[in-house]
Parts: sequence; C-alpha cells; structure tokens
Amino acid sequence: MISRRAILRGAVTVSTVAALPAFAGGHGRIGKFKGASNHKTTGRAELVKSGSGGSVELMGDFTFDGAPDPKVALGKNGYDPKTLMGPLKSNNGASTYKIPAGINPDDYNEVWIWCEKFNVPLGVAKL
Repeated sequence: MISRRAILRGAVTVSTVAALPAFAGGHGRIGKFKGASNHKTTGRAELVKSGSGGSVELMGDFTFDGAPDPKVALGKNGYDPKTLMGPLKSNNGASTYKIPAGINPDDYNEVWIWCEKFNVPLGVAKL
C-alpha cells in the first residue's frame, strides 16, 4: 500500500506502474479525431505496425456521439472500404482493431470512423 505522503513526494512503486493501461502510446503514428457529417468525434487514434500487419488503437480519450453502423477503417487522403476492421466496439474509451490481412499500415495516413449503412464519414484522425 502506498502512503499519502509517498504519493505527495512523487514515489512510484512497481504496483503503481503495473496499474497503467497495457498500451499507453508511443509505438505508432498518432492522430487526433475531427468529427464529420455533423457528428462529434474526439480523442486520438494510433496506427501500430507489427510484422506484416498491425492494428488501430483508439486511445482512452476517444469519444463519439453515436450513429447507426459505425465502423473503423483506414484511408489515404480519403476512406478506403477494403480496410474495414469491423464495428466500433464502444463510443468511449480505448479499444483495438486488427488491420485486415494484406493491408500495409504504411500505405495509410488516416483512421476513419465510417457509417457503412449511410456511406458517410463520422470522424477522421489524420496521422
């Protein structure tokens, strides 16, 4: 247990570090969301390359005001439907999406929240 005095002095213990989230950024390209189509989308997304693939990580500060059928995808100066990674898991907070096989994360410079039902953008993060 950490005493209040230790916290005020700035002491950090191993148990405190272990409580941090599994991904805290710093290992991929990060962009900040801007809403689209009159939707409010905020927070950050990180495009992480690993091996021949990678993932998109919506950071803990991600928020979305809601819409039917929101999906996560990539784009290069525009949305690319072949990069769809599935439905948005949550309108708030951190979540991870695996990039489809055969898609090279280096070829893209945006993360999209896309409404597939109405074929409109809901938010985009430029990387």
